[in-house]
Amino acid sequence: MSKLAQGIEASVMKKAGLKIIPLMVMLYVIAYIDRQNIGFAKLHMVDSLGLSETAFGLGASLFFIGYLFFEVPSNVFLHRVGARVWFARIMLTWGAITVVMAFTTNATMFYVLRFLLGAAEAGLYPGLLYYMTKWFPLAHRPRVVGYLIMASLVANLIGAPLNGMLLSIHGAFNLEGWQWIFIGTGLPAVLLILPILLWLPDSPEKAPFLTREEKIWLNDALQKEQQQHQDTHVTGILKTLKDSRVLLLALVLGFISFGAYGLSYWMPTIVKGFGVSDLTNGFINMIPWLMAILMLWWMTRDPSRTRDPVKNIALPMFIAAIFLMGSAAFIAMPVVSFFCITLVIMAIFAIQPCFWTLTRFLGNTAAAAGLAAINSLANLGGFFAQNTVPAVRDYTGSISAPMYYLGSCMAVGGVVTLLVIRYLRRREQQEHAMGDSHAVDTPS
Repeated sequence: MSKLAQGIEASVMKKAGLKIIPLMVMLYVIAYIDRQNIGFAKLHMVDSLGLSETAFGLGASLFFIGYLFFEVPSNVFLHRVGARVWFARIMLTWGAITVVMAFTTNATMFYVLRFLLGAAEAGLYPGLLYYMTKWFPLAHRPRVVGYLIMASLVANLIGAPLNGMLLSIHGAFNLEGWQWIFIGTGLPAVLLILPILLWLPDSPEKAPFLTREEKIWLNDALQKEQQQHQDTHVTGILKTLKDSRVLLLALVLGFISFGAYGLSYWMPTIVKGFGVSDLTNGFINMIPWLMAILMLWWMTRDPSRTRDPVKNIALPMFIAAIFLMGSAAFIAMPVVSFFCITLVIMAIFAIQPCFWTLTRFLGNTAAAAGLAAINSLANLGGFFAQNTVPAVRDYTGSISAPMYYLGSCMAVGGVVTLLVIRYLRRREQQEHAMGDSHAVDTPS
């Protein structure tokens, strides 16, 4: 690459990093604070509504069913109407529904609102991933994904004490603490609509901060990458949804989601078992997320640290499995148990910067649907986690049994991940070989 091209690339990435990434991060922070609120609301909401752990887990998990049905259509609409308007629509509906959840009066209302909340937020994360592909060449994407994952960790870092404080103002204006949680975490989504509408461009072509030369360079760079992978590209929505690679990657991400949502949903309950107040619970829950942020910041500084799927996806799943079981084994020793939980959080969230680079086989026309399909199917992991983890607790009556259960599932996920990586590598080698053979057979 010439020095001129290198200079243009550096300029484009710097401008996109300053103008685009902060807005993407803000979106994801607000989204994850909303996702975290259910684990803290559960501490008082279960008794307030007269629900069992299993019944509450079912209601919480219906969020993921709404996601499953509406995530692919949402990303298709984003492709058609543009990121600015569609992201604003997502935030308006999910923020409003979150606030309404504060006035839940029975199990049926809780179930309906959780399903609608998932439907409203559907498409946000894969939409951000798809939007990223319009701005950043492949080499720069792990760093951007790393920022998004760090945003989710920052959200948990902020959300833990925020939810703890909201829960502790029980009785203000005749509202219970769990009601304040939904009001306090729903309103920011609505307020963020204005900066998104004002400052988020739909595409590089409509970005006022890029020069004509920079727009041409970025378009050429993205087109060149697409041509390099054209032999392995999946094109067409229906073909994408039936492609075995999409389904297998959804399975792998499903195990990751299972561990992440199962632990984040259950962690406030575990810390509450240490005998601390709601406010202290929130502050203690900050520690694992802070450590994970520092680790991800280090990982994404160098692209070579996120290239190996065995080291960066399968190995962390086995590490998570080991320390989940360690947390259960030392549940009577809060400091040791919580240390294990911290290592589990770090392992699980180390995976995603590398994971999404495995989707490079998706062609431009199929990227929106393919990313959404992987993410929506994978969110079933969250559905099963938030149903089965409380059920294990109810069935066994033990606070450590859910951790043994999560650990066992993550170990199985690690084995599945190794098999999927092997299949993807073999498939890519076969298609490259077919492409080379076709090139030889084609007359010059």
